[in-house]
Amino acid sequence: MRLEIHPYSGEFLDDAADLLTQRHAAQRVVEPALPAAYEQLDVARVAIEELTTENASGAVATRGGEVVGYMLGTPRADLTWGPNVWVEPAGHAVRVAEDVRDLYAVAAGRWVEEGRTSHYAVAPAGDAGLIDAWFRLGFGQQHVYAIREAPESPLTKLVDGIEIRRPTSDEIPALAELELALPAHQHASPVFSSVGPPPLAEAISEWEEDFDDPKYATFVAVVDGRIVGSAIGCSLEVSGMHKGIVKPDSAGFLGFAAVLPDARGAGVGRALGTTVLDWAAAEGYPVVVTDWRATNLLSSRAWPTLGYRPTFLRLFRAIA
Repeated sequence: MRLEIHPYSGEFLDDAADLLTQRHAAQRVVEPALPAAYEQLDVARVAIEELTTENASGAVATRGGEVVGYMLGTPRADLTWGPNVWVEPAGHAVRVAEDVRDLYAVAAGRWVEEGRTSHYAVAPAGDAGLIDAWFRLGFGQQHVYAIREAPESPLTKLVDGIEIRRPTSDEIPALAELELALPAHQHASPVFSSVGPPPLAEAISEWEEDFDDPKYATFVAVVDGRIVGSAIGCSLEVSGMHKGIVKPDSAGFLGFAAVLPDARGAGVGRALGTTVLDWAAAEGYPVVVTDWRATNLLSSRAWPTLGYRPTFLRLFRAIA
């Protein structure tokens, strides 16, 4: 039957929520650690309602009067993302992947008329047909959300010459230097992040304020008496990025890891990554989550080798 596209409105909310529960249930067959609550109609309904802000807009697809897809775009005030609109993880679901293209064709017309030319979409990584449909709309992969089970036995096996331990407060300057290393790396090619490293003094001040915060477990890698890398483990509850339908229950989080440029390639990053996994297991977390820029050559190769599986992909298209 012929596909018909309508402007999104609240009258379609229940049907949209039903589609979202079905999409999420299918995803949880592969990744059961994702939150089960979003298979419930009332929870999915609230997730979509929360996206219906004043400037949100989108489209709904029907066939023979039956709702078979929806897409809802929500702008963010943070202009580091450009003049943007986001199709959040709960902001779209379809019965047939190809219908995403028709929904976007209608919804994006309004977004561009409003001057919102930076388009983001977060989609289930394992749905190959859906990801392909987004790619054929001109989107590319920008960011990866990933998960793995906490190890049943310790993973960390140190290479000779590498020591992993907790830092002391007099090592805050070294920790601050490493905090700058990650954004500096991502500011360069091929990531080209618009967010560069903060001033060193600012990083030192933040470390002095948060060093004893029990929410964070910080580890450093030491080679020849010099701190060359660091990593932080914590509960996923502290993450502002991992929330809602993408956020597993009771998960640990590899929230940060960096190695100085001259120490890369010697196994330091891997040792820090396994140390955080071992820490998470000891803390009783059943799963561990992390994320990375797809164009960050180091992290996009390192974390999958430690068993992290993509759960969602953030996609991006610039209208220029």
